Formats: sequence, structure tokens, C-alpha cells
Amino acid sequence: MGLQQTYGDVLDTAKQLGVQLTEVKEDGGKLVLKGSAPYAFERDLVWDKIKTHANWQAETMVDLKVSHDDAYGYWTVKSGDTLSKIAQQLYRDPKLYPKIFELNRDQLKDPDKIQVGQRLKLPSKDSVKHA
Repeated sequence: MGLQQTYGDVLDTAKQLGVQLTEVKEDGGKLVLKGSAPYAFERDLVWDKIKTHANWQAETMVDLKVSHDDAYGYWTVKSGDTLSKIAQQLYRDPKLYPKIFELNRDQLKDPDKIQVGQRLKLPSKDSVKHA
């Protein structure tokens, strides 16, 4: 099985997230991925997927740029979402929901009242873990 097949889940994730891959090839026993993600959030999700593969360090060479640096990323609220659920999914800690709330005070007055379709700014993983 070739590396493009082995890392097919990574390629699928990149496509779903709107990451534009300008180069996908196997070279010298490594899968080379080059391109750009809309925001650091999407880039990091692709990296998270890459790191689920046991030999990713030996098998990949990845260069993903970020198109927009005005925010870490955005989350569009879906039915059933709460800030705690979003924090759990993104940061693996539901107690970090106040970080999302604080960053979105311009549109949220109450952390328990988010609406389907709202586009929330996301704090970076580093900023929520070290704050």
C-alpha cells in the first residue's frame, strides 16, 4: 500500500476542512504535502490527524501555510452545541468554555445562549492551556 493510501484519512480531512493542497506526492519514501489552510485551526486539525499514524515523523514532510491570521479559527454552531461541548471537542476540557465565551463577548451576552449558525472565534490551544 502506498503512502497516499495509508494517509488517505489525512487527505480526506484536509479536503473536508477546505485545506488547499498544492502538492501531494511520494518522494524518497515520504509523503510530501504542501498547501495552505484557511486558518491555523484547520492546519492544526490536519496535523492532529497526521499524528494518529505511528510512523508519521519518518513518513511525512508537511508544509502547510495559513491564509488568514486574524483569528485562530472559527466554529459554526450546530444544533446541540454548547460552549462546554465545543471546548471538550477542541481542547479536551469542557471547563475551558469561558475562554471561548470571552473571545466572543462582542456577540455573546450569556455563555449558555448560543444560537445555531453563529460563527464563533476560537482561541488557540496554546492560549487556553497556558492562560
